[in-house]
Amino acid sequence: MRKKEIAEFAVDQLKADYPEAICSLDAADPLQLIIATRLSAQCTDARVNLVTPELFAKYPTIDDYASAKIEDVEAIVRPCGFYHMKARDIIGMAQMIRDVYNSTVPDTIDELVKLPGVGRKTANLIVGDVYGKPAVVADTHLIRISNRLGLVNTKDPYKVEMELKKLLPPDESNDFCHRCVLHGRAVCDARKPKCEICNLKRVCKYANG
Repeated sequence: MRKKEIAEFAVDQLKADYPEAICSLDAADPLQLIIATRLSAQCTDARVNLVTPELFAKYPTIDDYASAKIEDVEAIVRPCGFYHMKARDIIGMAQMIRDVYNSTVPDTIDELVKLPGVGRKTANLIVGDVYGKPAVVADTHLIRISNRLGLVNTKDPYKVEMELKKLLPPDESNDFCHRCVLHGRAVCDARKPKCEICNLKRVCKYANG
C-alpha cells in the first residue's frame, strides 16, 4: 500500500476504535487550553488536570494572569515540574495576548509561536481544537505511531508535521492526532506495544517487520 492509502486506512480504523477524538486536557476556553498545554510539557495530562482547577479558579481572566505574581503561580503549578519557567511563560503569554492581540488568543501558527513558551505542537493544538483549522499535533504518540506505520521515517516533530500534512485528509488531521494519543496509551505503547490486539497491525511495518 502507498503511504496515502495507509494513512487513510489508519484514519478510518482509529475513528472506529475511538469515536470521540477529544483532547485529554481539561479547559473551558482558548486561554485555559493554551495554559494547560504549556503545563503539559514533560508532565502527564492527568497531573495537569489535577493542577489547573485551582489555577483557573484563582485567575479567571487574562488580566488576572497578566498581573499575577510569579511566586503565586509557581506555587500552584509546581507539581507539573519546571515550574519557574512555566509560571514565567504563563504570565508572559497572558501579557502578550492582552497587549498585542487584544486579549484574543491568536488563530494562526505563525502568530501563536511568538508567544512565550508556545511551540508548534501547542500552536497546532490551538489552531485545530479552538479554531477548527487543519492541524497536526506532533506529540510523542503521533511520532511513534506514524513511524511504526511507515508514514514517516524521522523523529523530528517538524518533519513529522510536514509529512503528515501531505498524507492526512485536512478535515481529519486534528482528530487523527487525538486518536493516536488514545491509541498510543491503550495499545501502541512505546516499550510493550500490544500488536496482537491492534487493528492497525495489517498496515504496520513495526508489527510485520
